[in-house]
Amino acid sequence: MKVGYVQFEPVFGEKERNLKNILKWLDKGAIYDSDLLVLPELCNTGYIFRTKREVARLSEDVPEGQTTKALASFAEERGTYIVAGLCEREGERCYNSAVLVGPEGFINVYRKAHLFDREKLFFSKGNTEFAVYDASKTKIGMMICFDWFFPEVTRTLALKGAQVICHPANLILPYCQTALLGTAVQNKVFIITANRIGIERGIEFTGESQIIDPNMRILVKSGRNSEEANTVEIDPKLADNKWVTKRNNIWTDRRTDLFHFLLNKA
Repeated sequence: MKVGYVQFEPVFGEKERNLKNILKWLDKGAIYDSDLLVLPELCNTGYIFRTKREVARLSEDVPEGQTTKALASFAEERGTYIVAGLCEREGERCYNSAVLVGPEGFINVYRKAHLFDREKLFFSKGNTEFAVYDASKTKIGMMICFDWFFPEVTRTLALKGAQVICHPANLILPYCQTALLGTAVQNKVFIITANRIGIERGIEFTGESQIIDPNMRILVKSGRNSEEANTVEIDPKLADNKWVTKRNNIWTDRRTDLFHFLLNKA
C-alpha cells in the first residue's frame, strides 16, 4: 500500500484558508494513489491559542463540522483514508482531536490523552481509548503529538494489532523525530509523523515529518521548513514480525509477571 503525509504551515485562525490548502495538498497526495494520508495536529486552526474564546470560536463538532465533512467527502471520492488533527467541540468541552475518515465516510475520532504545556489551559483531557481500525487492508492506530512521549500509548496500540501508527503532530522539542525511531523498533510498527512548519505567535515548529518502518529505517523525511506531500510504498505485514533474533520475540519475551508495579502506580 502507499502511505503518506502532508507537511505545511497553517495560518492561525484562518479555517477556510487552511482547509482549502489542506485539500490542495491532499489532492497532490492522491495523485500517487495513496491509501492512507496523515495531516498535522490542529491542521485547520493553527496551534498557539491564547484564550478559551479563541478555542470556542475555532472548534467544531465531529463529525458534523465543516472540516470533518470536507475530509470525509474527499476520502469517499478518492477511495483513501485520512487522519487529521483538529479542534473538536463537544458540549462545553473542547478536545485536541484527530479524525479518521475513509471511503466509507467518517470512521471515528481520537482525543489527545496527554496534553502538552499550555494545551492544559484550553483543552480537556482525551477520554477515548487507544483503538485500532481496519484501513485499506492494514490495521492502524492514532496518537497525537506529545502522546508519543508515553510508551504505553504505542505499546497498547501495537499489542492491539496496529501495524501503522498515524501521528499528527505540532512538534517543537528538538529530539522528537529521532526518539521516534526507538518507538518504532521497540514495538515493530510503522510510524507516520505529520508535523507542521513555521513560526506561530513566537513558537517555531520543527517540520521533519517522516515515515519510519519497524526496523527503525526512515523511509522518507521532509526538511525543517518545506511544505511537502510525500508518499512511500510499504508492506504492513512487516509489522507482524515481532522477532528480534531467532530466540527473541518482543511479545513472548515480555515479563508481564514482573509488571505489576506499572499497573498499580498512579
